[in-house]
Amino acid sequence: MAVRFPRVQTTLNIEGEEVTILREGLRVVFYMPGFHEEVMGAVTQALDRYLHALELESLGWYLDYDGYWWALAEEEPGFLQRKLMDPRGASIEARGRPDSVTGIRFSYVGHSTIPALFARDFPQPMCAVEFWLPTGFLETRGNEAVRSLIVELGRGLPFSSGHAGPALEAWSWGHHTTPILRDRSARHPGFDLPGPGLGALASYLGTKLRPPAWLTFLGPPVLHELGGAEALRSRLHSPSTRVEALSPERAVVSLGPVPEAGDLEAGDTLPAYRELARVLEPWLYAHKGSWGDFTEAEVRQWERRFL
Repeated sequence: MAVRFPRVQTTLNIEGEEVTILREGLRVVFYMPGFHEEVMGAVTQALDRYLHALELESLGWYLDYDGYWWALAEEEPGFLQRKLMDPRGASIEARGRPDSVTGIRFSYVGHSTIPALFARDFPQPMCAVEFWLPTGFLETRGNEAVRSLIVELGRGLPFSSGHAGPALEAWSWGHHTTPILRDRSARHPGFDLPGPGLGALASYLGTKLRPPAWLTFLGPPVLHELGGAEALRSRLHSPSTRVEALSPERAVVSLGPVPEAGDLEAGDTLPAYRELARVLEPWLYAHKGSWGDFTEAEVRQWERRFL
């Protein structure tokens, strides 16, 4: 089945080499309440699944704490897994290339202890993990295989929420990318935008929810407040929507068999996404302040695009 979202790619010529600074892909994120020590084992297992699925495609570089990129090939096998299992906490950023957006990326932020100032601003400790899959991976593996992989990534994680779907990945949000991000997000509501730092967003988000995506993962407390997976299923009537219980406390909602971005100019408004957004509206997160180069008003309009 064909991919149902447009290909997006912006390149720049830097010192004679073409580098990609913006492209579309499939973004998978899980938000987990608690401290790093409580989630590090489950996140490490999810990373192993992700790396195994990539096969010949791979993460090639990681960012150190001083802001320098280093080749993973120069490290011993299992380097990222050992960083994840450090009980003092971990902040990991790894990509396919250090100088170009490839659609292959892994990020994790987990805190072992919370300073007093952090605790005052964000009373609930949160960890977050992010995986990216390139569009070509979806085209070669097929939608159901990719859906199964994403569900398996989340199945062992103690998430409060998560989402997976088409997204725009940018090397940075600046004057080269803002016009394209503004245009694409206005026309294709199924595209997620590059966000604030993963750790900051998780802390602000807490146990509230991001807008619906192709796969929307729900855990405590929201799923409980909805009455569980069966109660949620009874409130969703789109024939393409599927609700699957992963455990008594967690479920995933699939909005159709294929990830879609929609196209407002063609009249494709993603009605299943809108139906789920109306059900989840009391728990949706509202970001305060700017987001990238978007003003707070633009952010609010984008966050409520399905309502």
